[in-house]
Amino acid sequence: MEKVSTLFLKFALVVLALPIVVICIFVVPNLGLIAAELVPNFSAIQPIVMVNYYLTALIYFFALWKAFQLLQLIDRKEAFSIVSVQVLKAIKLCAYGIALLHLLALPLFFVFAEIDDAPGVVGVGLVVPFASIVIAIFATVLQKLLHEAVEMKCENDLMI
Repeated sequence: MEKVSTLFLKFALVVLALPIVVICIFVVPNLGLIAAELVPNFSAIQPIVMVNYYLTALIYFFALWKAFQLLQLIDRKEAFSIVSVQVLKAIKLCAYGIALLHLLALPLFFVFAEIDDAPGVVGVGLVVPFASIVIAIFATVLQKLLHEAVEMKCENDLMI
């Protein structure tokens, strides 16, 4: 049953990657063009926006890869190991990185909200950073719990 659960989660990771691939191919170039139209006085805005979102995607794929590694550790019954703690730390750092990159892009949402007279757009711009920070905090809690469990396991192994 455990292998079926981790297999389902591995499949879910692939499904989570597909929309980001589509967004990187079709949406990000258009976002760069829209940013260039919104801020015509700043000619470097288009490549900056595109690099920001492609870098976000790269960090996201790295986090998915780390989650895949964690599932492999679970399959090999090595979930309570220092490697798992390191994997969770990497996922946490990825989540903070994504939040930071999207917070850096937030001024564009302010510009768009001002031009379109739609203040709710700023709230939309805060969704990804908020979700990333929640994931980072959750990963931090799991990392601490897993680290304590690994220490207890090491102590128990030494007693036997």
